[in-house]
Amino acid sequence: MRKALVFMQTVLIFVPVVGAMIVLIPLGFMVFVLSIAGLQKPMSMLMYRAAQGWAHFMLFCTGCKLSVSGRENIPKKGGLCFVSNHGSIFDIVLHLAYAGRPIGFIAKKELAYIPLLNMWIYLLGGLFLNRGNMRSAVRTINKGIKRIKDGRAMIIFPEGRRSRGQGLLPFHPGSLRLATEAEAPIVPIALAGSYDVFERYYRLNPGPVKVVFGKVIPTAGLSGDEKKRVLADRVRNVIAEALGGAAGPALEETAETFPAVQDP
Repeated sequence: MRKALVFMQTVLIFVPVVGAMIVLIPLGFMVFVLSIAGLQKPMSMLMYRAAQGWAHFMLFCTGCKLSVSGRENIPKKGGLCFVSNHGSIFDIVLHLAYAGRPIGFIAKKELAYIPLLNMWIYLLGGLFLNRGNMRSAVRTINKGIKRIKDGRAMIIFPEGRRSRGQGLLPFHPGSLRLATEAEAPIVPIALAGSYDVFERYYRLNPGPVKVVFGKVIPTAGLSGDEKKRVLADRVRNVIAEALGGAAGPALEETAETFPAVQDP
């Protein structure tokens, strides 16, 4: 009986959440048209506010016990890279709810083929990365660097995949390239408890969730070695400390050379 009630609660929560995404499609179309007409900056903020409202609505529906700190560390304007650990698909909701400014995600290209989701990623300023095509990947990364240089914010998941309760994973080498090439400040984000909300058991579990925004870490003027390893150590240590654990190895032993992407 309890399992049936939990299932019904889960369905009753996600139906209105998905429904809200569908209802907002006309707004997305209007934003797209007006952005082409030269109103990209105000439309970007409008789109973000709509997504932020949707995210807060979803958090309200799940009933999570939220603890959010460090939002005063987020620069209000200028190019910026958020660097976050990634334990669950629910992380995206938390980022949209509390980043406080428009953010673009680097997403794997497979997400470009998922109706509705692909539109929202695009309208929020996201980019789709083809990890199997080096030339295409370079073009995508360069677009992200340009956007940051133009004063926008992007978010990076340097672990490269969801940790799914395994703790903080090593960062992929080169995963901070968006920040270092743009010489943009980094704001580390530590998320704890997001995996337990839904994905651990694939049913609603409104437990405690913690979001911590770390202090800004500058990247301008770093040497080549500092960009490759020292910076990754520093960012990862900040996230690990906020999560309450030891950092462990900073970099994964792999030939990966591009920023890690959202991998739901």
